[in-house]
Amino acid sequence: MTPPAEPPALHLSGVVLPDGEHRELWVRDGRFTSEPVPGAETVARGWLLPGLVDAHCHVGLGLGGVHVADLPGLREQALTDRDAGVLAIRDCGSPVDTRALDDEPDLPRIIRAGRHLAAPRRYIPELAIELPAEQLADEVRVQARRGDGWVKLVGDWIDRGVGDLAPEWPDDVVAAAIAAAHEEGARVTAHTFGTDALPALIRAGIDCIEHGTGLTEELIGEMAARGTAVVPTLVNVEHFPEFAAAGEKKFPQYASTMRRLHASAGAVVRAAYDAGVPVFAGTDAGGGIAHGLIRDEIRALHAAGLPAQAALGAASWAARSWLGLPCIEDGAPADVVVYDADPRADLDALARPVRMVLRGRVVA
Repeated sequence: MTPPAEPPALHLSGVVLPDGEHRELWVRDGRFTSEPVPGAETVARGWLLPGLVDAHCHVGLGLGGVHVADLPGLREQALTDRDAGVLAIRDCGSPVDTRALDDEPDLPRIIRAGRHLAAPRRYIPELAIELPAEQLADEVRVQARRGDGWVKLVGDWIDRGVGDLAPEWPDDVVAAAIAAAHEEGARVTAHTFGTDALPALIRAGIDCIEHGTGLTEELIGEMAARGTAVVPTLVNVEHFPEFAAAGEKKFPQYASTMRRLHASAGAVVRAAYDAGVPVFAGTDAGGGIAHGLIRDEIRALHAAGLPAQAALGAASWAARSWLGLPCIEDGAPADVVVYDADPRADLDALARPVRMVLRGRVVA
């Protein structure tokens, strides 16, 4: 493959978010600088937002759970997210290897969590690595070394013997797995819908909870004290009534649980935010959720009670900081989306990007 040409010198002018200060910025060698660059092309004026982040996304999963392994299919998914303003993705588990996309300079950065790890016959078929409890900690180490600083556990799923959501792992197994990941220098997140799996995960020092619809006031307080984050994926939670209807005939208790969790999801997110739990925006794209819905997730967080600026930050500057990505600052890779109005004051402006710059190149 021919290496991409060096990024051109660019100039951007506008209000830099979140600070709200009007600045003149230049891009040289793909990075921001406040020093004027002679001959730079002015490519945008407006409100400059650090590139959006989808903090729960599955590149490599198509609608209906189809595995997308071909490079054109993977590119299409990543481009759909990018065109919505997403310039970085935390991929919360993918059944396929997406590292070929790292060579594509026009695609979002992907921070991977390796494969889902689940108990046998306790998750979506062919999506996770399924293994007995005694092997979990060892496999966590494997995935920690393969990923980009994250490991993904399945914390709960429907237990056919119980007829409802139930934890996947014993408490001591959870503690050992999380400790193993931390020893490898990785953070851990877990899928949970219900409540019962959460105490052990949080007590063991898990770094993030995905969905988290079963969080209680007590658990939220413990998460806030520990700094444990939550990615609520509210655009996915909107499908809970469909999940309930699909399982109602065989598992009526599960159906009742899913409807209850759906009804309280917004209040749970607001309670977490009010308590000081870090809340980040993720769509759960892949499987049952289309790619490119980050704007819908931001609006859903706002509708749940987060102030517009906090909902926007959950998908931009706050999420980038959480993932170790810089924002708009000297020396940082130039990842920015420019809008024609202040998206903090009008979230509808997110549908009107006037320019996107990724790795110092204009991509849209």
